[in-house]
Amino acid sequence: MSDDAQGTTGMPEGSPCGVIEVGGSHATAAFVTVSGPSLRVVDVATTPLDPSLPAGDLLDAFVASARSLGESTPISTEWVVAMPGPFDYERGIGIFGAVAKFDALRGVDVRGGLAARLGLPPDRISFVNDAAAYALGEWAFGADTRVDRQVCVTLGTGVGSAFLDRGRIVTRGDDVPPNGWVYPLPFDGLPLEDTISTRAIVADHARRTGRFCTVKQIAAEAAEGEADAVAALDHAMRALGISLGPWLASFRADRLTVGGSMVRSWPVLVGALRDGLAEGGAPIGLDVVPSVLLDAAPLLGAAQWLRSLASPLSTDPPHPDPWSTRS
Repeated sequence: MSDDAQGTTGMPEGSPCGVIEVGGSHATAAFVTVSGPSLRVVDVATTPLDPSLPAGDLLDAFVASARSLGESTPISTEWVVAMPGPFDYERGIGIFGAVAKFDALRGVDVRGGLAARLGLPPDRISFVNDAAAYALGEWAFGADTRVDRQVCVTLGTGVGSAFLDRGRIVTRGDDVPPNGWVYPLPFDGLPLEDTISTRAIVADHARRTGRFCTVKQIAAEAAEGEADAVAALDHAMRALGISLGPWLASFRADRLTVGGSMVRSWPVLVGALRDGLAEGGAPIGLDVVPSVLLDAAPLLGAAQWLRSLASPLSTDPPHPDPWSTRS
């Protein structure tokens, strides 16, 4: 178990757990059940989220989707919250600052606030890094084969990352960046997230065109060959590849999985990413793939992480139907 993925108890076989996945623009809640080697999302709801809200409003927003899953939650239900960093995952306290989101949660007891709102004892709520949950979901359920050394990056409002050694999150050591985080890596004298993130790509495209577009709109224009849109995305993805390359080499990564909201535009992203990876010295033969599970990845990964507290991760790949019903 990684240092940035601490929890309280394990997830018993056959019992459902609750998952809240907090993103930069949404909060998604789900119930996930365990059946043998399989996990299944049996109910899910998403609500929009403004990361600049005051602390109390943010906590209300986090649980709004959870409340929509049912009028009441059994007090025995375990919940795991996939939160972006920087966050104190063991204590459940925000340490945000200078990351352009969730500033109001700095020093706030998020575990206590969520427990009060859900009507649960605080020890029923665990926390895991959101990118680690995404990575674990993809490693455990997103491919027909598992690899020993897998790295996952998530692209959206920021850049999330996780380094996995046979399904275990690695956050320390000379072969990974501090905490396993790539967003602060330097690129052109600034943190990488100042080059590849929603705000960075929108700003770069605006400088080139004088227009403010969403990343989805920029990707659509790039798919049609619009030069400025192509240039903005290529600049961001090349920067990601160059910055990741040395760490993928030192970690001896077998596979790089790219997820997050931006990966839906994979065809206009992958070329520049591969060029950047080659320039950055990534391992020859590295498997570079988009997320298979997309929105399901962090939900299944968070539940799998909770289950792993009670039993070791199997290295035999399951073949679940991850979605049972979706609301």
